[in-house]
Amino acid sequence: MSLTVDFAAVPEDQRAAEVERLCDAMEAAGRAGRYPRLTVERPWSAHNPVLEGEFASPRAIRWYLERELGRLAVRGARVSVCAGREALDLHDPRLGPAVDETSWDLRRKKLFLFGPERMALSIDRLQHYTGTSAECFQRYVLLTNYAWHVEEFRAARPDAIGPDAGGRQMPAWHYLLPGRAGVTMINIGVGTSNAKTITDHLAVLRPDMVMMIGHCAGLRNHQEIGDLVLANAYMRDDRVLDDLLPLSVPVVSNHTLNTLLLDELNARGLRSRMGVVFTTGNRNWELNLAQVEDRLRLSRALAVDMESATVAANGFRYRIPVATLLAVSDKPLHARPKLSTDAQDFYAASRREHVEIAISVAATVRELYPGGLPAADLRSADEPLLGMAEHEPASMAEEDQPGARG
Repeated sequence: MSLTVDFAAVPEDQRAAEVERLCDAMEAAGRAGRYPRLTVERPWSAHNPVLEGEFASPRAIRWYLERELGRLAVRGARVSVCAGREALDLHDPRLGPAVDETSWDLRRKKLFLFGPERMALSIDRLQHYTGTSAECFQRYVLLTNYAWHVEEFRAARPDAIGPDAGGRQMPAWHYLLPGRAGVTMINIGVGTSNAKTITDHLAVLRPDMVMMIGHCAGLRNHQEIGDLVLANAYMRDDRVLDDLLPLSVPVVSNHTLNTLLLDELNARGLRSRMGVVFTTGNRNWELNLAQVEDRLRLSRALAVDMESATVAANGFRYRIPVATLLAVSDKPLHARPKLSTDAQDFYAASRREHVEIAISVAATVRELYPGGLPAADLRSADEPLLGMAEHEPASMAEEDQPGARG
């Protein structure tokens, strides 16, 4: 169960078939109860000529492996696949230490951001929370905390497939396209803990985009109910990631995604503002306003929600482009609190267009950036790559070459 391909000797018209063979070999190793082991020899690299790593469930990320191995093939890498360690049972007591990220080195030389044990656990957790298998997840992911948004997504994409049973904590629906180029929507529920939970596990599938769509409290006089908010940065008052990502680390939305969102909103003639979104773990923050008003003012925040900064911070940790599209549903500082009747009327009027905007932008990303959104800003300066973006010149210093997010 071993296969080596030297792409320097493979004609261009045979590269795709050889990449397929390598991925087939990885899946065969997985079926045999082993972690597939991948070794990449990169003759162009002066500092990291050999990268090695093990994977779990390669079928779950096959689209990603095909894309990144294809990039390496273009450059003439030598790639080997063999059966690695025996896969751990998820009940094995060795699993705990293997998935512990406490001493995780973000700069370690690797082929993939996660070890195989972490991959296997997260893939199982995704099935548990969403009721759908990892193979169903698409490259473009929408997160919401409203069942209404899911209803509109299903109406817009009636062929989407959903959970295998009711009662799932975070039900997911998937509009499937070849190459995982469709759209997934997950109702993550309310709150920062849920936002961290789903993004912890979603990250192992390496989505090309994650967008949070939901509602928020508007903080500015000139905002109206129904206005849209794009986050260009976040005030992290959620607290759930403070020990993993210090508050001193800036977290921003993906610039390209925000540009595409703004273009879509302008084309539709919709009112919107771009600025700081303040994410809190306290749903009734306005009942304790004295405790947060200084931070709201100093941050120049436009809006308050309960998930966006958590999603963005975990996206930053795990190298995933993230954006936020929120609609103002109330203005508690301006005598417009969220009241039942007003809120219901607003949701009914706004939710369809909100989902349509997100789906449209996902389609634009698919068309313009099939190789993934520009995300060099998500890597450390000395972080290794799996592949290399096709449009980058080979003469660039290696540490500056954008490529796989790993």
